[in-house]
Amino acid sequence: MNPDHARELLTAELTELDERARFAAETREQASADPNEEGALGQHPGDYGTEVTTTMESELLVDTVGDQRRRVVEALQRLDAGTYGRCAVCQRPIDDERLEARPEAETCREHADTPVIV
Repeated sequence: MNPDHARELLTAELTELDERARFAAETREQASADPNEEGALGQHPGDYGTEVTTTMESELLVDTVGDQRRRVVEALQRLDAGTYGRCAVCQRPIDDERLEARPEAETCREHADTPVIV
């Protein structure tokens, strides 16, 4: 894949992830319990369960977006280092179709499920 095109894709994805991170942080903030409210003891069990579920989902969203962002930043670092587009396991080129679909990919299709240990 052309390095300029890869940088364009990664930068666009990073911008989108930053927007998602802002949304996730706002969602997490809204889901957090308000200390001025009655609290779990005065709530209906269904309401409390909904609140707990919403809080857990918002925490998961924050973590997921953070992990996705980290992978994109690492891909940009590989691009800068000249190692972008090579499988971290076998060092063979990653096909352009895979990089087009997942520009942050660090492994070829054959090693897609292989954990990369740094």
